Amino acid sequence: MALTGVSTVSEESESGNKPFLLRALQIALVVSLYWVTSISMVFLNKYLLDSPSLQLDTPIFVTFYQCLVTSLLCKGLSTLATCCPGMVDFPTLNLDLKVARSVLPLSVVFIGMITFNNLCLKYVGVPFYNVGRSLTTVFNVLLSYLLLKQTTSFYALLTCGVIIGGFWLGIDQEGAEGTLSLTGTIFGVLASLCVSLNAIYTKKVLPAVDHSIWRLTFYNNVNACVLFLPLMIVLGELRALLAFTHLSSAHFWLMMTLGGLFGFAIGYVTGLQIKFTSPLTHNVSGTAKACAQTVLAVLYYEEIKSFLWWTSNLMVLGGSSAYTWVRGWEMQKTQEDPSSKDGEKSAIRV
Repeated sequence: MALTGVSTVSEESESGNKPFLLRALQIALVVSLYWVTSISMVFLNKYLLDSPSLQLDTPIFVTFYQCLVTSLLCKGLSTLATCCPGMVDFPTLNLDLKVARSVLPLSVVFIGMITFNNLCLKYVGVPFYNVGRSLTTVFNVLLSYLLLKQTTSFYALLTCGVIIGGFWLGIDQEGAEGTLSLTGTIFGVLASLCVSLNAIYTKKVLPAVDHSIWRLTFYNNVNACVLFLPLMIVLGELRALLAFTHLSSAHFWLMMTLGGLFGFAIGYVTGLQIKFTSPLTHNVSGTAKACAQTVLAVLYYEEIKSFLWWTSNLMVLGGSSAYTWVRGWEMQKTQEDPSSKDGEKSAIRV
């Protein structure tokens, strides 16, 4: 069972020799696994963060516990891979304080990403969750220009305009229905910003962990666990946790642990989906999953949404899909005609 997230040449050639029906079945299973894991994690986190039956107001502790579970799973799989090398393929993980310090700046961004994601989910409904965090693509374009000096084509900017339009229309419709949470929306924007920063700085930090995503996951989560402790004390979450009526409930800790397992699994199934398809297909699958998640949330919570509310979701999802398609088309065009890079510089770019 390979958990390294890196496919070897032999694996790629082997997958290329498989019958079409078998490969199609594998892809369908992997995509389904990604959808089920991702959607389940969102609904479970919503339950832990904002359930009337739990009444647990400790979002930092919930995030801390999920990071703790991920760290322990990484270390456990590393130990298992050392003891049984033929059964599990996982990198060796030994905590190095020097490496942990090198990863620390990224870990701060990582903490912001997962914390703001959970805080957004706490204050907004699951149906609005995707729209509330829809500006990641826009921040990717903006930060790529500000930090990396990378320009973006006119057509890609148009798709970003559609996303921004859908975002604002979604806010307007949530306000019209009386369900808008300004706090949750702000957290959603901050989460989008942190997701973009995380993607940019991950590339810079990867050499410190030998370009291993699982080593980076381990160090990010260990650093997060350490940094979350003073946050929980300052925000008074430890006192709230001690006064929590379900603290000794086996069901509560089962749900908390399951949330941590989903948090770990989403990284694995994401890499698996990219391995069996492509980064472009993964983005398309993520957009389709977001659409299905929104529909499921509206049905589950028995909400009635206006035409314009659905239009805002379609604008966000359509703009994201169009951006993915445009960037994929531009990359393919560049690979087919390397000299087009020079031509692109003289074209309309911002």
